[in-house]
Formats: sequence, C-alpha cells, structure tokens
Amino acid sequence: MWAERPTWLTQLLKAVTLLLIVAVVVVPMLVVVSTSLASQAEIDRAGGYVLIPREPTLEAYRSVLAGGVVTRAILVSVGVTLVGTAVSLSSTVLAAYALTRRQMIGQRFLLMMVLFTFLFTPGMIPVYLMVKELNLLDSYWSLILPTAISAFNLVIIRGFFQGVPGELLDSARIDGAGEWRVLLQIVLPLSKAVVAVVGLFYAVGYWNAFFSALLYLNDSAKWPLQLVLRTYVLQGTPLAKEAAEVGELPPAQSLQMAVVVLAIIPIACVYPFIQRHFRSGVLTGAVKG
Repeated sequence: MWAERPTWLTQLLKAVTLLLIVAVVVVPMLVVVSTSLASQAEIDRAGGYVLIPREPTLEAYRSVLAGGVVTRAILVSVGVTLVGTAVSLSSTVLAAYALTRRQMIGQRFLLMMVLFTFLFTPGMIPVYLMVKELNLLDSYWSLILPTAISAFNLVIIRGFFQGVPGELLDSARIDGAGEWRVLLQIVLPLSKAVVAVVGLFYAVGYWNAFFSALLYLNDSAKWPLQLVLRTYVLQGTPLAKEAAEVGELPPAQSLQMAVVVLAIIPIACVYPFIQRHFRSGVLTGAVKG
C-alpha cells in the first residue's frame, strides 16, 4: 500500500501545504525588506508595513550606516562571533575527544559532571558575580568565556567521535602517531560534518546573543549589533549621537527593518555553505557497515 503511486489529490495537498509553509517564511521576510526600502508616504498608505514598495529607496540604510554606531556594532559582532566560535569549537572538540579516551583518569566522573549541567544550570546572579570577580565586566571576553562550551554540543561531538572505528585509531598509534596527530589528521577529517554544524550553532548563538552584552557591557561603544538593534526596535529612532550626524531621518519603521536586515544578512550568507555538511552528517549517521 505504501508503494502505491500517490493520487493527484494527494500531490495537490502536498503542493498546497508546501506553498503555505513557504509563504509563512517568505512573506514576513519580504515585508521586512520592503519596509526598509519604503518611504514615509508608502508606510502611511500601507498602515505601517509595506509588502511591495513602489519607489524603493536606500535612505534608511544610508542613515543607519552613516552615523557609525551600527557599523561599529557590526564589527564588534563579527569579531565576537569569529573569536567566540573559534574558542568554543576548539574547546569543545578537545574536551569531547578527551572524554572518548577510556584510559583518561576521571573520564567517567567528568562525563557525569557534563551531563549534570543538563539538569541544573547556573542562575543569572551567580554567573554575573563570577564574571565580576574575574574582572571581565566591560570586556568582550565576558561575552565568550561564560558560554564557551555547550554541554549539548559537547555530547553531540563526543558521540560522533565514538563512531570513528577504533581499529583505525589503534593502527595510527601503532605507527607512532600521538594523540594530537590522531585527533588532527584522523578524527577531525572524518568528523568535518558534525564540526561544521556545531560551529554554525556556536556562530549563530554568538551572533544573536544580546542579553549577556546587556548585563556585562556598560560602555555603549562596545555594544554588539543585536543590542543596538534592540535599541532601534524599542526606541524607534537611532541613538542621539547618530541622529545628530545624519540630520533628517527616514521613517522609524524603515530604520528598524534596515537594522534587522543587516543583522540577518551575515548568517544567511553562511548557511548555504554549511548546508551540505548537514546533509552529509545525516547520511553518515544513517549508513552502517
């Protein structure tokens, strides 16, 4: 019965369902981009948000980028994302590989400690006090070190490392390879898919994080893009210094949507390059023998 050719009604229902899903995803994004390109008159006619602008303009983007606040915030977010992803990914890979070595002293206890964090997470106040005691307030490291290793990502990479054939690793050790060489030249090349996916998880997390910056960064000059975006969305206007530099401002809705678009573009550009690793990771987990 399951191998029968689907009827035209079934195919029609599938097509309609897929179109509805695509519309739910595409239409809001189209509204965001269109509103960022719309003028005040078009926004007033549309009642706040524009679907298709008749006379698109880039004034909102020029205004957002002219004052320097958003440009500096973009550079901060890019730096924090790159450094944070590198620190988190390298730390997670090293910890995951160590937890796969049964001969390591205390391996089982450390693994239990990692799994324990799934049940009990530190509260906001203890983490803040820890950051304060380490003199990390108003430092970019406060955005990276407290969340450097995710227990969930650590468990995922460890499980993938355990799937690497032990005979392959033993043969490399017999040939004289040390643990560093085994990890860098054998385990990591076989685990590119999961490392790429976990790296994307870390990058998206660092790029979208704003609450940690709100807690730990008192200097607005150090704010990442997401915190500046929050200011635009809540206030509806740029920061006072930027407003004085750009003069007459575009509509508040256009400014808000322009910053949203600028915040989405970098991650949206990375996804197509990581997509094949998602696919290969699924295939690697599905094929046995």
